[in-house]
Amino acid sequence: MREFMDDLGITMLGHLLSWESRMGLVYLAATLVIAYALWHYRGRPASFLRWVFPAKIYLHKSNLVDIKVFLFNTVFGVLGFFAVIGFATAMSHGTIGVLSDWFASPNLPAEPTLWRSALATLIMILTLDFCKYWAHYIHHENRLLWPFHSVHHSAEVLTPLTAYRNHPVFLLIRDVIYSVVVGIVQGVMLFALMGEISLVTIGSANAGYVIFNMLGSNLRHSHIWLSYGPLLEHIFISPAQHQIHHSSAVKHHNKNYGEVFAFWDWMFGTLYVPKEHEILEFGLADGQGNPIEQPHPTLAAALFHPFVESWKTQANRDQSQRIKPQ
Repeated sequence: MREFMDDLGITMLGHLLSWESRMGLVYLAATLVIAYALWHYRGRPASFLRWVFPAKIYLHKSNLVDIKVFLFNTVFGVLGFFAVIGFATAMSHGTIGVLSDWFASPNLPAEPTLWRSALATLIMILTLDFCKYWAHYIHHENRLLWPFHSVHHSAEVLTPLTAYRNHPVFLLIRDVIYSVVVGIVQGVMLFALMGEISLVTIGSANAGYVIFNMLGSNLRHSHIWLSYGPLLEHIFISPAQHQIHHSSAVKHHNKNYGEVFAFWDWMFGTLYVPKEHEILEFGLADGQGNPIEQPHPTLAAALFHPFVESWKTQANRDQSQRIKPQ
């Protein structure tokens, strides 16, 4: 028990000190700097602290569920529930082995050249973001998976911690998708571009996400509107575009699945670019935009209700398949 508590403490501290967590102090500080600039630009509508931390949002019951889900998933992570990191490495080595059997290894210098490193980094960034787009898309469009992702979308207010309001099943499926696809692409990159080099080298792709987090990723789940304008919002997903993704309005349903790049949405017809500042309502709604009563008012409901909904969906599907036309 003591060892578990120590690991939990280290994990919680890691969120604050890590470059991989949006809750890292450096990212939170960068978010406050951007928020301060926006507050100043918009005429200082209230005191800065009240404007950036409104009580009606941060004391909302929905935010309290965000906190509980975050803590629960952190505990689950410490217990090893989401331990699929080694899976990506195994996929990489397996891919290299298959390619080595099929093709002669390219005669590459031991030390990668700058252009090969840059190309591999770009491919890895695009691959991971492409995976995030499709994992997100699948959880919206698949009726069995949607109940698990709906935990995230049932948030009635948005704060940076809402990014962590995810059902464990969603996190596990998402991470398996990432591990398989990214692991295979890593193997191809190592075989074709990088030569004899540690997999850690591919981690240079993380620099792109450091920049992404520094430039206000925490505003995506917030009440603070930040649009990049119509040109850039065809390339990058702005905080405003992700807030629109959470909107209960019918015209916003199933739009802006992208994480960093907007051109995936543009390519596949799911892009929504706002023309002006829109007033948004968050939470679940039906196909006509009518609000759905909060299905996840507690941590227990957030964890168990999706299983019930997914089971009902499957049961209804099985029953419809058994009904024969007259």
